[in-house]
Amino acid sequence: MCISPSSVGRIWAEAGLKPQITKGFKVTNQPLFEEKVTEIVGFYLDSPDWAVVLCVDETSQIQALDRIQPGLPHKKGRAATMTHDYERHGTTTLLAALDVKSGQMISECLPGHRAREFLKFLRNIDKAVPAGRDLHLILNNYATHKTPEVRAWLEKHPRFKLHFTPFSASWLNLVERFFAEITLRRIRRGSYSSVDDLEAVIYDYLETTTRSRSPSNEQNRGGCPHPRTPRAERAR
Repeated sequence: MCISPSSVGRIWAEAGLKPQITKGFKVTNQPLFEEKVTEIVGFYLDSPDWAVVLCVDETSQIQALDRIQPGLPHKKGRAATMTHDYERHGTTTLLAALDVKSGQMISECLPGHRAREFLKFLRNIDKAVPAGRDLHLILNNYATHKTPEVRAWLEKHPRFKLHFTPFSASWLNLVERFFAEITLRRIRRGSYSSVDDLEAVIYDYLETTTRSRSPSNEQNRGGCPHPRTPRAERAR
């Protein structure tokens, strides 16, 4: 028996079926998953007044791609265009700490995401947030966050308290949403002749979005300017 394509479409519609759409999922086997989620969401909804809650992560291998021709914006009847061919001019890594209450950002571009870069970023956070405030860092289970060097540094700085998201649950970290925004709105659409050019665009976006948030919270909640570390110093 043969039926027409329109009949198939009608039957699917009546049954609420959309076979052309596939949604991915992954079931975590993380022990104490519910407890970990409850703890992190609790910090988001009701963080302690005496503490600063920071969502910390890095987005690595951001490429400085120099497009062969400039792209064209959206236009009536035409999609935005972007050449598929480009030249690579190196990479950078953006480390960011999002203050949950104020929306302020502590951030820095560094050459990699090894333990030494993470330690440098922890030191920057330590300098940026006033002494006497506890620091609760929400971050993922990346090995760099748990090296002996990092653990030794944390033992000497007891105000830092780390809270790891469950495996396969990076969506719990609010800074991931920021990384998606900066990638979509600025990085992916640009063309960069050097890593410095790329980082200048990143810092400009960070400063613009920070100014759009409440500046009165910056001193009290631990926000800070985005340090433009010279590349020679960042490479050490």
